Amino acid sequence: MQQRREGILALVYQEEHVSVRQLADHLEVSEATVRRDLHGLAAEGLVELTHGGAGMARNSDTSFLSKSMRNIEAKKTIAKLAADLVQDGDQIYIDSGTTCFSMAAFLRAKKRLSVIVSSVRTAQELEAPGLHVLMLGGQYRPQRMDTVGPLALETLERLRGYRAFLGTDGMVRDFGLTSVDIESAHLLRLAARHARESILLADSSKFDRPALYKIVDFQTVSTIVTETKPDPEWMDFFREHQIHCIFPEP
Repeated sequence: MQQRREGILALVYQEEHVSVRQLADHLEVSEATVRRDLHGLAAEGLVELTHGGAGMARNSDTSFLSKSMRNIEAKKTIAKLAADLVQDGDQIYIDSGTTCFSMAAFLRAKKRLSVIVSSVRTAQELEAPGLHVLMLGGQYRPQRMDTVGPLALETLERLRGYRAFLGTDGMVRDFGLTSVDIESAHLLRLAARHARESILLADSSKFDRPALYKIVDFQTVSTIVTETKPDPEWMDFFREHQIHCIFPEP
């Protein structure tokens, strides 16, 4: 059922509006099954029901599930490149965002890896021999499936020596990395401050699109991983700030 729900959401976010018949054909299930799933997703605020189908929910933009359905292939590409930077025996912090979450599938084969997370879903994905997962405590946010607040910050204050893999909701050259909510911004700022190295994972849709709350300046970032080569202005900016940019070769 969960796989079917995620298939519905993926198509909704890809097409913005889909019909019951279109979903039934795509998923190879009955229209009655699709209608039940749509009503359940609508009750959770993840889609909006329309006559004969469903569309994107205006209030679901910050949920983990809705974000995970956007730019799926770009996130997989970035996650694989970022995971290749992780060596056996490393100590790393992984942001709770969906791009960083995608790294988990590529980390399960690592050995003696210690991973700090605030995402419940990432912690579950990292269940594998040879991995040690440290889950930050704090206030649980069901929509984002992560923990934030003073308890999470207090735990992170006690940790050092890790490499931080960070996400962002948007970024601009003169303001830095940004987040749509203040609690995530606080947590990521502290994670970057205490890390021995900060690596940014950002798909091309995040460039030149700032969110409300600042996380850190670009001076904090040593490496950025993205799915396609940034435009010349950004590449010049990265060279000027000695930021290594990783993207797939043509």
